[in-house]
Amino acid sequence: MTTPAPAPASLDDAHLATRRITRLSVGVAVALIAMKGFALGASGSVSILATLADSVLDLAASLTTFFAVRWAAAPADENHRYGHGKGEALSALVQAGLVFASAIFIAWEGVQRIFDPRPVTAGGWASGIVVATIVITAWLVWMQTQTLKKTGSVAVAGDRAHYAADLAANVVVLIGVISGAFLGAPGLDAAAGIVVAVWLFWGATGMLKAAADHLLDRAVPEADRAAITKAVLADPQVFGVHQLRTRMSGQVMMIQMHVDLDAHQTLEAAHAIVVAAENRVLAQYPAADILIHADPRGHARAQPAIPAAAPAEPQAAPAPTGPAPKGPWS
Repeated sequence: MTTPAPAPASLDDAHLATRRITRLSVGVAVALIAMKGFALGASGSVSILATLADSVLDLAASLTTFFAVRWAAAPADENHRYGHGKGEALSALVQAGLVFASAIFIAWEGVQRIFDPRPVTAGGWASGIVVATIVITAWLVWMQTQTLKKTGSVAVAGDRAHYAADLAANVVVLIGVISGAFLGAPGLDAAAGIVVAVWLFWGATGMLKAAADHLLDRAVPEADRAAITKAVLADPQVFGVHQLRTRMSGQVMMIQMHVDLDAHQTLEAAHAIVVAAENRVLAQYPAADILIHADPRGHARAQPAIPAAAPAEPQAAPAPTGPAPKGPWS
Protein backbone atom coordinates (compact mmCIF):
# COMPACT_ATOMS: atom_id res chain seq x y z
CA MET A 1 0.00 0.00 0.00
CA THR A 2 1.54 3.28 -1.09
CA THR A 3 1.60 6.44 0.96
CA PRO A 4 -0.71 9.19 -0.35
CA ALA A 5 1.01 12.43 -1.24
CA PRO A 6 0.34 14.87 1.58
CA ALA A 7 -1.77 17.93 0.89
CA PRO A 8 -0.28 21.30 1.92
CA ALA A 9 -0.65 21.75 5.65
CA SER A 10 1.16 23.66 8.34
CA LEU A 11 3.75 21.73 10.30
CA ASP A 12 1.84 22.34 13.56
CA ASP A 13 -1.36 20.91 12.05
CA ALA A 14 0.56 17.89 10.75
CA HIS A 15 2.08 17.20 14.16
CA LEU A 16 -1.33 17.53 15.83
CA ALA A 17 -2.85 15.06 13.35
CA THR A 18 -0.09 12.49 13.91
CA ARG A 19 -0.41 12.76 17.69
CA ARG A 20 -4.15 12.14 17.47
CA ILE A 21 -3.89 9.14 15.18
CA THR A 22 -1.16 7.50 17.29
CA ARG A 23 -3.36 7.77 20.38
CA LEU A 24 -6.16 6.09 18.45
CA SER A 25 -3.78 3.38 17.20
CA VAL A 26 -2.68 2.49 20.74
CA GLY A 27 -6.31 2.31 21.92
CA VAL A 28 -7.31 0.05 19.03
CA ALA A 29 -4.34 -2.25 19.66
CA VAL A 30 -5.35 -2.72 23.32
CA ALA A 31 -8.95 -3.47 22.33
CA LEU A 32 -7.90 -6.01 19.69
CA ILE A 33 -5.60 -7.83 22.10
CA ALA A 34 -8.42 -8.22 24.60
CA MET A 35 -10.84 -9.51 21.95
CA LYS A 36 -8.38 -11.93 20.37
CA GLY A 37 -7.24 -13.21 23.77
CA PHE A 38 -10.83 -14.16 24.57
CA ALA A 39 -11.24 -15.80 21.15
CA LEU A 40 -8.03 -17.81 21.61
CA GLY A 41 -9.09 -19.05 25.04
CA ALA A 42 -12.44 -20.16 23.65
CA SER A 43 -11.22 -21.80 20.43
CA GLY A 44 -7.56 -22.81 20.69
CA SER A 45 -7.17 -21.78 17.03
CA VAL A 46 -3.58 -21.44 15.80
CA SER A 47 -4.60 -18.80 13.29
CA ILE A 48 -6.13 -16.73 16.10
CA LEU A 49 -2.95 -17.31 18.11
CA ALA A 50 -1.06 -15.97 15.11
CA THR A 51 -3.12 -12.81 14.85
CA LEU A 52 -3.06 -12.33 18.64
CA ALA A 53 0.74 -12.48 18.64
CA ASP A 54 0.76 -9.93 15.84
CA SER A 55 -1.60 -7.65 17.79
CA VAL A 56 0.73 -7.74 20.79
CA LEU A 57 3.53 -6.58 18.51
CA ASP A 58 1.11 -4.05 17.00
CA LEU A 59 0.75 -2.55 20.46
CA ALA A 60 4.53 -2.36 20.86
CA ALA A 61 4.82 -0.79 17.41
CA SER A 62 1.99 1.66 18.08
CA LEU A 63 3.58 2.70 21.37
CA THR A 64 6.88 3.19 19.54
CA THR A 65 5.12 5.38 16.99
CA PHE A 66 3.23 7.20 19.75
CA PHE A 67 6.48 8.38 21.34
CA ALA A 68 8.43 8.73 18.09
CA VAL A 69 6.11 11.28 16.49
CA ARG A 70 6.21 13.40 19.65
CA TRP A 71 10.00 13.29 19.74
CA ALA A 72 10.19 14.00 16.00
CA ALA A 73 7.97 17.07 16.46
CA ALA A 74 10.40 18.61 18.98
CA PRO A 75 12.07 21.76 17.61
CA ALA A 76 15.73 21.88 16.63
CA ASP A 77 18.18 22.27 19.49
CA GLU A 78 21.91 22.76 19.99
CA ASN A 79 22.70 19.11 19.28
CA HIS A 80 20.08 18.52 16.55
CA ARG A 81 20.28 21.51 14.22
CA TYR A 82 18.08 19.80 11.62
CA GLY A 83 15.42 18.88 14.16
CA HIS A 84 14.37 15.41 15.26
CA GLY A 85 12.31 14.37 12.24
CA LYS A 86 14.22 11.16 11.55
CA GLY A 87 12.84 9.76 14.78
CA GLU A 88 9.85 8.77 12.63
CA ALA A 89 12.07 6.67 10.37
CA LEU A 90 13.66 5.01 13.40
CA SER A 91 10.15 4.16 14.59
CA ALA A 92 9.35 2.56 11.23
CA LEU A 93 12.60 0.59 11.45
CA VAL A 94 11.61 -0.78 14.87
CA GLN A 95 8.17 -1.67 13.53
CA ALA A 96 9.70 -3.61 10.66
CA GLY A 97 11.85 -5.61 13.11
CA LEU A 98 8.83 -6.42 15.25
CA VAL A 99 6.85 -7.61 12.25
CA PHE A 100 9.73 -9.84 11.12
CA ALA A 101 9.84 -11.40 14.60
CA SER A 102 6.07 -11.90 14.56
CA ALA A 103 6.19 -13.57 11.15
CA ILE A 104 8.87 -16.03 12.25
CA PHE A 105 6.97 -16.96 15.43
CA ILE A 106 3.68 -17.46 13.60
CA ALA A 107 5.27 -19.55 10.82
CA TRP A 108 6.97 -21.81 13.38
CA GLU A 109 3.72 -22.36 15.30
CA GLY A 110 1.82 -23.04 12.07
CA VAL A 111 4.33 -25.67 10.91
CA GLN A 112 4.12 -27.40 14.28
CA ARG A 113 0.32 -27.50 14.13
CA ILE A 114 0.39 -29.00 10.62
CA PHE A 115 2.28 -31.99 11.97
CA ASP A 116 0.31 -32.00 15.22
CA PRO A 117 -3.20 -30.68 14.34
CA ARG A 118 -5.51 -29.64 17.14
CA PRO A 119 -9.28 -29.13 16.86
CA VAL A 120 -10.77 -25.65 16.80
CA THR A 121 -13.62 -25.20 19.30
CA ALA A 122 -16.22 -22.48 19.89
CA GLY A 123 -16.14 -21.60 16.21
CA GLY A 124 -19.13 -19.25 16.50
CA TRP A 125 -17.51 -17.09 19.16
CA ALA A 126 -14.16 -17.10 17.40
CA SER A 127 -15.65 -16.21 14.01
CA GLY A 128 -17.73 -13.38 15.48
CA ILE A 129 -14.71 -11.86 17.25
CA VAL A 130 -12.57 -12.10 14.12
CA VAL A 131 -15.29 -10.31 12.11
CA ALA A 132 -15.40 -7.58 14.75
CA THR A 133 -11.61 -7.16 14.62
CA ILE A 134 -11.77 -6.88 10.84
CA VAL A 135 -14.29 -4.04 11.09
CA ILE A 136 -12.30 -2.18 13.77
CA THR A 137 -9.00 -2.60 11.92
CA ALA A 138 -10.52 -1.42 8.64
CA TRP A 139 -11.81 1.72 10.39
CA LEU A 140 -8.36 2.42 11.88
CA VAL A 141 -6.63 1.97 8.50
CA TRP A 142 -9.11 4.42 6.96
CA MET A 143 -8.41 6.97 9.70
CA GLN A 144 -4.66 6.54 9.23
CA THR A 145 -5.06 7.03 5.48
CA GLN A 146 -6.84 10.35 6.07
CA THR A 147 -4.00 11.45 8.35
CA LEU A 148 -1.39 10.45 5.77
CA LYS A 149 -3.10 12.61 3.17
CA LYS A 150 -2.47 15.58 5.46
CA THR A 151 0.97 14.75 6.84
CA GLY A 152 2.89 12.14 4.84
CA SER A 153 4.34 10.90 8.16
CA VAL A 154 6.65 7.92 7.59
CA ALA A 155 5.95 6.69 11.13
CA VAL A 156 2.18 6.70 10.58
CA ALA A 157 2.76 5.10 7.17
CA GLY A 158 4.63 2.25 8.88
CA ASP A 159 1.87 1.86 11.45
CA ARG A 160 -0.77 1.86 8.71
CA ALA A 161 1.17 -0.76 6.74
CA HIS A 162 1.18 -2.87 9.89
CA TYR A 163 -2.58 -2.64 10.36
CA ALA A 164 -3.31 -3.01 6.64
CA ALA A 165 -1.42 -6.32 6.77
CA ASP A 166 -3.49 -7.25 9.83
CA LEU A 167 -6.66 -6.52 7.91
CA ALA A 168 -5.80 -8.98 5.17
CA ALA A 169 -4.40 -11.43 7.71
CA ASN A 170 -7.63 -11.40 9.71
CA VAL A 171 -9.58 -12.36 6.60
CA VAL A 172 -7.27 -15.36 6.20
CA VAL A 173 -7.70 -16.13 9.91
CA LEU A 174 -11.47 -16.09 9.51
CA ILE A 175 -11.19 -18.65 6.74
CA GLY A 176 -8.92 -20.78 8.93
CA VAL A 177 -11.28 -20.67 11.93
CA ILE A 178 -14.28 -21.58 9.82
CA SER A 179 -12.34 -24.45 8.22
CA GLY A 180 -11.14 -25.79 11.56
CA ALA A 181 -14.40 -25.41 13.49
CA PHE A 182 -17.11 -26.16 10.93
CA LEU A 183 -15.39 -28.17 8.18
CA GLY A 184 -13.37 -30.47 10.43
CA ALA A 185 -10.08 -29.47 8.80
CA PRO A 186 -7.74 -28.15 11.53
CA GLY A 187 -4.83 -28.41 9.09
CA LEU A 188 -6.35 -25.56 7.12
CA ASP A 189 -6.33 -23.47 10.29
CA ALA A 190 -2.59 -24.06 10.65
CA ALA A 191 -2.06 -23.30 6.97
CA ALA A 192 -3.94 -20.03 7.42
CA GLY A 193 -1.48 -19.10 10.17
CA ILE A 194 1.43 -19.70 7.79
CA VAL A 195 -0.22 -17.52 5.13
CA VAL A 196 -0.48 -14.75 7.73
CA ALA A 197 3.24 -15.14 8.50
CA VAL A 198 4.21 -14.84 4.82
CA TRP A 199 2.00 -11.78 4.42
CA LEU A 200 3.57 -10.10 7.46
CA PHE A 201 7.10 -10.88 6.24
CA TRP A 202 6.35 -9.29 2.87
CA GLY A 203 4.86 -6.19 4.50
CA ALA A 204 7.86 -5.85 6.83
CA THR A 205 10.19 -5.84 3.83
CA GLY A 206 8.39 -2.82 2.38
CA MET A 207 8.45 -1.03 5.74
CA LEU A 208 12.18 -1.67 6.08
CA LYS A 209 12.87 -0.23 2.62
CA ALA A 210 10.83 2.91 3.31
CA ALA A 211 12.60 3.52 6.63
CA ALA A 212 16.02 2.91 5.07
CA ASP A 213 15.28 5.36 2.24
CA HIS A 214 14.39 7.99 4.82
CA LEU A 215 17.45 7.40 7.00
CA LEU A 216 19.79 7.32 3.98
CA ASP A 217 18.48 10.65 2.66
CA ARG A 218 16.87 9.37 -0.52
CA ALA A 219 15.80 12.26 -2.74
CA VAL A 220 12.11 13.15 -2.92
CA PRO A 221 10.20 11.92 -6.01
CA GLU A 222 11.18 13.45 -9.35
CA ALA A 223 7.75 15.08 -9.71
CA ASP A 224 8.36 17.07 -6.52
CA ARG A 225 11.84 18.11 -7.64
CA ALA A 226 10.43 19.27 -10.98
CA ALA A 227 7.71 21.26 -9.17
CA ILE A 228 10.33 22.93 -6.95
CA THR A 229 12.45 23.87 -9.97
CA LYS A 230 9.42 25.21 -11.83
CA ALA A 231 8.42 27.39 -8.86
CA VAL A 232 11.91 28.88 -8.56
CA LEU A 233 12.23 29.54 -12.30
CA ALA A 234 8.84 31.27 -12.40
CA ASP A 235 10.76 34.54 -11.87
CA PRO A 236 12.57 35.54 -15.11
CA GLN A 237 15.30 37.09 -12.96
CA VAL A 238 16.35 33.54 -12.01
CA PHE A 239 18.35 32.26 -14.98
CA GLY A 240 18.93 28.70 -13.84
CA VAL A 241 18.80 26.16 -11.03
CA HIS A 242 21.54 23.64 -10.29
CA GLN A 243 22.83 21.43 -7.45
CA LEU A 244 19.25 20.83 -6.30
CA ARG A 245 19.32 18.51 -3.27
CA THR A 246 16.28 17.20 -1.44
CA ARG A 247 15.61 14.80 1.42
CA MET A 248 12.99 14.20 4.07
CA SER A 249 13.43 14.65 7.81
CA GLY A 250 10.19 13.39 9.34
CA GLN A 251 7.47 15.54 7.80
CA VAL A 252 9.90 18.31 6.79
CA MET A 253 11.26 18.42 3.24
CA MET A 254 14.85 19.72 3.28
CA ILE A 255 15.65 21.61 0.05
CA GLN A 256 18.99 23.07 -1.03
CA MET A 257 19.92 24.56 -4.41
CA HIS A 258 22.03 27.11 -6.27
CA VAL A 259 20.40 29.70 -8.55
CA ASP A 260 21.98 31.89 -11.25
CA LEU A 261 21.32 35.62 -10.93
CA ASP A 262 22.52 38.77 -12.65
CA ALA A 263 26.12 39.31 -11.54
CA HIS A 264 25.76 43.11 -11.59
CA GLN A 265 22.79 43.59 -9.27
CA THR A 266 23.07 44.59 -5.62
CA LEU A 267 23.16 42.11 -2.76
CA GLU A 268 19.82 43.52 -1.55
CA ALA A 269 18.20 42.86 -4.93
CA ALA A 270 19.59 39.32 -5.05
CA HIS A 271 18.31 38.67 -1.53
CA ALA A 272 14.80 39.83 -2.52
CA ILE A 273 14.77 37.46 -5.51
CA VAL A 274 15.89 34.51 -3.37
CA VAL A 275 13.29 35.22 -0.66
CA ALA A 276 10.54 35.44 -3.29
CA ALA A 277 11.68 32.09 -4.73
CA GLU A 278 11.58 30.52 -1.26
CA ASN A 279 8.04 31.80 -0.74
CA ARG A 280 6.87 30.29 -4.03
CA VAL A 281 8.24 26.90 -2.98
CA LEU A 282 6.71 27.25 0.51
CA ALA A 283 3.31 27.90 -1.09
CA GLN A 284 3.45 24.31 -2.43
CA TYR A 285 5.40 22.72 0.44
CA PRO A 286 4.55 24.63 3.64
CA ALA A 287 6.64 22.36 5.86
CA ALA A 288 9.80 22.71 3.76
CA ASP A 289 13.16 23.92 5.07
CA ILE A 290 14.79 25.79 2.16
CA LEU A 291 18.34 27.00 1.60
CA ILE A 292 19.11 28.82 -1.66
CA HIS A 293 22.63 29.89 -2.65
CA ALA A 294 22.86 32.67 -5.24
CA ASP A 295 25.58 32.46 -7.93
CA PRO A 296 26.53 35.30 -10.33
CA ARG A 297 25.44 34.11 -13.75
CA GLY A 298 28.30 32.55 -15.68
CA HIS A 299 30.55 32.15 -12.64
CA ALA A 300 29.25 28.98 -10.94
CA ARG A 301 31.86 26.37 -10.08
CA ALA A 302 31.67 23.15 -12.06
CA GLN A 303 30.28 20.25 -10.00
CA PRO A 304 30.68 16.49 -10.51
CA ALA A 305 27.81 15.04 -12.50
CA ILE A 306 25.27 12.92 -10.60
CA PRO A 307 23.69 10.14 -12.70
CA ALA A 308 19.91 10.37 -12.55
CA ALA A 309 16.78 9.47 -14.47
CA ALA A 310 15.35 12.03 -16.85
CA PRO A 311 13.40 14.67 -14.88
CA ALA A 312 9.62 14.89 -15.10
CA GLU A 313 9.99 18.48 -16.32
CA PRO A 314 13.10 20.01 -17.88
CA GLN A 315 15.27 22.09 -15.61
CA ALA A 316 17.16 25.12 -16.77
CA ALA A 317 20.60 24.27 -18.08
CA PRO A 318 23.46 24.88 -15.63
CA ALA A 319 25.36 28.09 -16.10
CA PRO A 320 28.62 27.86 -18.12
CA THR A 321 31.69 26.89 -16.18
CA GLY A 322 33.91 29.85 -15.29
CA PRO A 323 36.50 30.99 -12.80
CA ALA A 324 35.85 30.74 -9.07
CA PRO A 325 33.42 33.49 -7.95
CA LYS A 326 34.78 36.42 -5.97
CA GLY A 327 31.60 38.42 -5.39
CA PRO A 328 29.31 38.55 -2.35
CA TRP A 329 27.19 35.61 -3.63
CA SER A 330 29.99 33.05 -3.89
